[in-house]
Amino acid sequence: MASSDSLNYPGMERWKGRVAIITGASAGIGYELSKRLVQLGVVVVGCARNIAAIENLSQELSTSGGKLVAIKCDVGKEEDILSMMSAIKSQFGGADICVNSAGIGHECQLLSGDTEKWRNILEVNVLGLCVMTREFIKQLRERNVDDGHVFHLNSISGHVVNPATSFYNASKFAVTALTEGLRKELRDIKSNIKITGISPGVVATEFGPRRRGMDNPKEAMTDLYATFGYPVLQPEDVADSIIYALSTPPRMQIHDMLIRPTQAPS
Repeated sequence: MASSDSLNYPGMERWKGRVAIITGASAGIGYELSKRLVQLGVVVVGCARNIAAIENLSQELSTSGGKLVAIKCDVGKEEDILSMMSAIKSQFGGADICVNSAGIGHECQLLSGDTEKWRNILEVNVLGLCVMTREFIKQLRERNVDDGHVFHLNSISGHVVNPATSFYNASKFAVTALTEGLRKELRDIKSNIKITGISPGVVATEFGPRRRGMDNPKEAMTDLYATFGYPVLQPEDVADSIIYALSTPPRMQIHDMLIRPTQAPS
């Protein structure tokens, strides 16, 4: 998919000047999406535990159509999420797009896994995502905004089980269920708020090498072809897919998008 700044997304006009929250915005998909949305005129609140990279990107984008604001937030902590949502309400009145991009993974199996690592995965990938979504939709409804859009950054691991990462897989299978559950809850209250799950395969970010405990994840990223034997996805591929889903008309909801490298075996 070509880069978003070279394509015309007429459906994105309605998002200009509106506010998006992106968790995990300091690296990978969240970082790339933050950049693209600001270039398209969106006000982006980028959050992460370490916001230095977001602050640097904000300076780089200072002459773009939108704006990038960094807020420190650990989505594994409910009090951090509540504090961030309060700050967004105070500064901007609220937000219209929520991208749950933050995620964590450990290679811990079921027979030998570490309980603290399991707990960490659940706190970020499942509970943090649920708290973020609940608080986001709550403020939408308080403002009588009925065209918001929620994105759950899922994974191909939410559809296929790998024995080496089965607990991580379980957290992502939970995201698959939560995406469908949210769609049905929104339908039942006759809301037009959209929910989209994005499930990419291997992406050239630090996430995979970090999950495998590699000491130099940035260096490991450069040799992913040798690791997997086929060209992997790039962060901009996933970011452009999210932008496409955002640009669809109100009558259309992309519910779950699986994005695989062309030669991926599963």
